[in-house]
Amino acid sequence: MPLDLQQELNPEQYIAASTINGPLLIIAGAGSGKTRMIIFRIAHMLEQGIPQSSIIALTFTNKAAREMTARVRELTGKRLSNLTLSTFHAFGVQVLRSHIQHLGFKKNFSIYDQSDKISLLKEVARELNITADQVDFYETANIFSAIKTGRSGWTREIESLKPMYQEYQEHLQVYNAVDFDDLIMLPIKLLEEHPEVLEYYHSRFRYIMVDEFQDTSLAQYRMMKLLSAESRNICVVGDDDQSIYSWRGANYLNIVQFERDFPERIEIKLEQNYRSTRHILDAANGLISHNENRKTKKLWTGIEGGKALELYYPEDELREADFITEMIKTLVMREKYRYHDFGILVRTNSLTAVLENGLLAENIPYRVSGGQSFFQRKEIKDVIAYLKVIANPDDDMNLLRVINTPRRGIGKTTLQKIRSIAEEKKYSLYSTISALRWATDAPITAKAKENLEEFIGLVEYYRERILTGKKMAETTRSLINRIDYWAHLLQEHSTNDKVARWKYKNVGTFIDLFERWENDPDNLDPNIYTYLNRISLITRDDDDQDEKGKVNLMTIHASKGLEFEIVFLAGVEAHLIPHARSVEEDPNNLEEERRLFYVAITRAKQKLYMTSCLTRRVMREITESGPSPFLQEIPAELIEIHQPEEDLDPEEVADMFAAMKSKMGK
Repeated sequence: MPLDLQQELNPEQYIAASTINGPLLIIAGAGSGKTRMIIFRIAHMLEQGIPQSSIIALTFTNKAAREMTARVRELTGKRLSNLTLSTFHAFGVQVLRSHIQHLGFKKNFSIYDQSDKISLLKEVARELNITADQVDFYETANIFSAIKTGRSGWTREIESLKPMYQEYQEHLQVYNAVDFDDLIMLPIKLLEEHPEVLEYYHSRFRYIMVDEFQDTSLAQYRMMKLLSAESRNICVVGDDDQSIYSWRGANYLNIVQFERDFPERIEIKLEQNYRSTRHILDAANGLISHNENRKTKKLWTGIEGGKALELYYPEDELREADFITEMIKTLVMREKYRYHDFGILVRTNSLTAVLENGLLAENIPYRVSGGQSFFQRKEIKDVIAYLKVIANPDDDMNLLRVINTPRRGIGKTTLQKIRSIAEEKKYSLYSTISALRWATDAPITAKAKENLEEFIGLVEYYRERILTGKKMAETTRSLINRIDYWAHLLQEHSTNDKVARWKYKNVGTFIDLFERWENDPDNLDPNIYTYLNRISLITRDDDDQDEKGKVNLMTIHASKGLEFEIVFLAGVEAHLIPHARSVEEDPNNLEEERRLFYVAITRAKQKLYMTSCLTRRVMREITESGPSPFLQEIPAELIEIHQPEEDLDPEEVADMFAAMKSKMGK
């Protein structure tokens, strides 16, 4: 059955999907049905007889490429074996597999990831007699990436790294390897310096599409410009108001460059939003209008109803978490939302710990999307493992985690012997170690026995104190100091003490949360077992198919492309959004910070709550917070100051319990 584009799409989407030839610039606002339009455009091209092999559509994530392929296949009923719908990097790999021999590499090259890259840099440093304390390998890797991709050039400050860069490049060639930057830069080199390669791709790909165009780097723009130079059949789809990735090379000004390079282009704006209520869109429009470097557009919606945005000023981050969790529970109970309808967005990962703690306290299931749960971070799991062994020394799994964290000279051979004896005797590892301390015929060295005795002494010393149920957090802090966990982190991250400091700060945050829980007057049973059981609720593997799903907790960056019925935007405070460090590094980043706030607002479909704490705890110090200046840029009539609700009356409580019983089938 032929496609009826006019029936399926709105007028602007129809023009975008049916315009096949020549350059096309589509400015697609948030929630404007961009992906649906792209799917129909590709399907229409195939229906018009354009061969699959002549079309290439480039996007930014493998997930997006897979979803688009699946939707085009579903719409057309075709197998799509010759359609190229790929990420930029995956396409780069295809080009290199076919033509890399022109650059002196063999076709069976290896692709080095970040850890491979760091290892090679360390090897190069050794050959150049550069010691580990002379160079930060992670920072150097970032510098080399910026140099290679043309994001920056050599300056006096980094001139000394030139020999290392040259050696790094030569080693890649010798090892027949490329890094991730090469997956873009080497195909460009092939297209620019080898006419026969360029001619091959010109004759093959006559129609080029680029999704999320605002996220392209200068190098990626060069690649797509080269591919489309002959046919001029190029369609780019993006929204400069959602360009939030400059830190990884994205350049929203590519839209301006496209206008210069393709003056004959047709430009279409998709401004009808299918996601959010009018209040949310008016707030987003009011905010983003303060950016000067943007394409003028105004989102509108046919969705009626909706309420003003609500802004709440909690006393501190604990009250912030309480407010968010209470509102979620209330909305689930009263308005029948499900947990997966909620998104909690934050500017930085540092804000998630207290929010996770609040969700955990209320038994609200959640997932940390696009990042790692605070309680799953290695350094936090180390501390939790120590507490679990102290609470239950027979916990073999956690004992193995901590017995050499930090290193105690208890080697692999010793542990194998202990495990063998434990299995034979059907003892726990701890019981086996305790027995071996006193055995005259123990099959381990005197030094190993001494180290094991020291470990047992440590556990018993802190077990005696923590089982009292008093000052448990303070005891944990003492334990961290006693084992010198800071030195352990420095040793693990010898080339990047910033990572060590960040991890140690996380440990401090964990102990602070423990202390607050322990001193909470509403906590009727503050003992180590209760606390560890509470932690286990979030560290266990939950069933993702749970009927109510999970609340989504993530950074604003990770939320791009997603949508939620209800959004809570936490930490809407000066210094957080706009982020002070980002603006200090470059005042021009203020507009990107505003775009980030715009992205956060436009994730909400029905309701947006924002919280701005009066004070916030930073590194055990209470600091005053002020509201984000961006709040002043939203029309005042669109924001309501949230007033805490009064307690429910008895009749309402009875109705809610009746509804619960009915739902549970009782």
